Parts: sequence; C-alpha cells; structure tokens
Amino acid sequence: MSNVIEINNAIRRAELKAGKIVAIDKPAGWTSFDVVNKLRGMTGVKKVGHAGTLDPFATGVLLICFAGATKQVDALMGLEKEYQGTFELGAETDSHDVTGKVIAQHPVPELSREQIERAVRRYVGEIMQTPPMFSALKRQGQRLYKLARKGEQIELAPRKVMIYSFEVLEVALPEIRFQVACSRGTYVRALARDLGNDLGCGAFLKTLRRTRVGKYAVGSALSIEQFAKQLID
Repeated sequence: MSNVIEINNAIRRAELKAGKIVAIDKPAGWTSFDVVNKLRGMTGVKKVGHAGTLDPFATGVLLICFAGATKQVDALMGLEKEYQGTFELGAETDSHDVTGKVIAQHPVPELSREQIERAVRRYVGEIMQTPPMFSALKRQGQRLYKLARKGEQIELAPRKVMIYSFEVLEVALPEIRFQVACSRGTYVRALARDLGNDLGCGAFLKTLRRTRVGKYAVGSALSIEQFAKQLID
C-alpha cells in the first residue's frame, strides 16, 4: 500500500501522478466529490478518487487516491472506520441526521448514563442494520435518496455490519457524545435512529467526524489549505 502523505511533508505532483494516497480532513459543507474535484483541479492529475463517502455535514478523514493508487480504493473502503459525534434525543428526522426534516418529537426521559450505556452495548458485535432511505444505495438503478426526496418509501432488508466498539463519551441530555468503530457499510445515522427507538424518545445524528480509517488518523490528515501549501512541482 502506498504511504499516505502527512502534514509538513512536501507533496510533489510527480509523486501524485505515480500513484499516492492522501488523507484529507474533509471540511463541513463539502461533498466527498467536491474534495476530489478540487484536488484534481489543483494537481492536474486526471485520475482521482476517494475511498468512502462522507456526508456533506460530516468532517474528518477522507482518503483520496491519485492515479494508480485508485486501484486500492476497494481495499481501503474495507478498512475499519472510527467516528466521534453527537446524537440528539427527543426528535426524529426523515434522514436520521441534522440535515433532515423533523418528522416526530418526543419528551426526553431522565435517562441515567448507565441506562444509555446499557442500550449502547446491545449494538456491539455483528448486528443487523436496516439502511436509511436517505442513502446512496441503488434500487432499480436509482439512488434511494432521490426516491426518498420524492416521498417514496421502500421496504429495505437489514444487512450485517460489525460494530467493533461503541462508547458513550459524554451525556448532556438531550445530547449524547459518542465514539464508534465499525465496518464498511455501517450507517451511523441508523445507529442514532435505532438507539433513539430503544430509549423510547427518538434520536438523530447531530454531528459526525470520522477520526480514523484503518491506520490513517485525523491527526495526520491535511486540510485543503494545508494540501495546497505543501504542493510543489
């Protein structure tokens, strides 16, 4: 596997054209393809891809593969991923995250940290998870999120995913700050939905930051600005 480029290392265009992986700290408000297109234009490398989509509101590690390194995209997508974020209890949204429309509101009971941690522990290990309608999965050639925006609902089959660890970092109701390490195909938004149902008050994903993909940690990921400053001929 190609070495990832880290902070304070010069980035040579020739190295990128020969095939390189760059860990980018994706900013909020950008799609994963926005980052790909920005770096493609900045570097002049035609073949650029990413290994694992991050939703626009999310931030953190996005692995960008240049030239020949794009052959490693599938293997990189299979790496364990770690996230930190916040669930907000007491409301449900149609997308199960902060970008969606609120479809239900509920009173939040006086939950203890122990009660919340007990509920969270049920999700550690191999679980069956139903993907959200607002996802990039396809049904008959159409992205589910496009069907969802039209108001269509489809019965989706649960899929096996692996939750390696799921920790409660802080409880400040109605918010719960968490850290989760999980396999490819896991929707953290779906964890928010399901945990909210278990706690009896609904929940949605308010913030999300991907802190690690395999060995690639956010501490050594480059911002778009840092990448631009380190890029040389």
